[in-house]
Amino acid sequence: MTSGVEPFRAIGISRLAHALKAQGRSVIHMEFGQPSTGAPPAAIARAHAVLDAEAMGYWESASLKDRIARLYADRYGVTVDPDGILLTCGASPALVLALSARFAPGDRIAMARPGYVAYRNTVRALHMTAVEIDCGPDVRFQLTAAAVAALDPAPQGLIVASPANPTGTIIADQELAAIAEVCRRRGIAIISDEIYHGLSYVGPVPSMLAFDPQAAVINSFSKYWSMAGWRLGWLIVPPDRVAAARALIGNLFLTPPSLAQHAGLVAMDQHEVLEGHLDVYRRNRALLLEALPRMGLERIAPPDGAFYVYADIGRFSDDSLAFCEALLRNTGVATAPGVDFDPVHGHRFMRFSFAVSTAEVQEALSRIEPWFAARTTP
Repeated sequence: MTSGVEPFRAIGISRLAHALKAQGRSVIHMEFGQPSTGAPPAAIARAHAVLDAEAMGYWESASLKDRIARLYADRYGVTVDPDGILLTCGASPALVLALSARFAPGDRIAMARPGYVAYRNTVRALHMTAVEIDCGPDVRFQLTAAAVAALDPAPQGLIVASPANPTGTIIADQELAAIAEVCRRRGIAIISDEIYHGLSYVGPVPSMLAFDPQAAVINSFSKYWSMAGWRLGWLIVPPDRVAAARALIGNLFLTPPSLAQHAGLVAMDQHEVLEGHLDVYRRNRALLLEALPRMGLERIAPPDGAFYVYADIGRFSDDSLAFCEALLRNTGVATAPGVDFDPVHGHRFMRFSFAVSTAEVQEALSRIEPWFAARTTP
């Protein structure tokens, strides 16, 4: 029996948002980390052509794997063998594969808190033990080499995310290198979730592979390539784990959708469109960082990348779920409660996703500013 797997509370917020919308309410969705833009037009055109010409079936695109390998060479200066790239139905199965191919039930897997809710819950569902490292504002809500070195006993694995969800914080290059060195010295295997790569406002972000060639690396077309609904991602594993990972993927997931693979290959070369999305996120980020402090949300995690603002609401509430529900019911703006990402301190935080249009961000701010102004500090 699987125990300890908690619900993803933002999904409940989203259900309420859709219910309100069905009643005729105007709702702005800032609760999920998914772009409101669709796949690049050229990718959609390719999908239409494939639908008209091919029956499709179970398939793993060698061309897509080669193109992903070239991405690592071009973006990071890292050589990746296409044979070590496993195509998945998004990042979630990639996480299951990365954990299952490397670790056993009972193994201890460390991760930052706050962190993506599915890290600890997937670890628990696989009967492993989640070891959460409390990462507060003093370390920019991110892992440090010192914190990993202090774990006693050493865990079998470590999940690293940079840029991170829910904070958007990025680990500095030298700190990533130091984390990799600590893990190498202590025999800790690294899983690096790089799903938000390409979405940085502070300069290039290196892959963990530059510091640890034995790391397992997760990525997806859902964020930078704006293809969340296409369910396409990948996992890179070291050579000694390829056979185990392939055995698992063949039995558990087969292949990702053929149509998504055709579209994804084209999407990878739509640089102008994709960078245009990043420009929109950059404007949205600036709007939120300018407006939120006026509303009393001065304590904000540095959103170096991704498309999130993680804000301390402690002066208003110590129940982030109830707070986000009230905000949604009263203003029609859906957000994510911090308790999803941090079961210890997250009751005092909320997360805004700014992966929507600039007009939606402006409208959301016009709705929530009066609401915050009317709140009394406990």
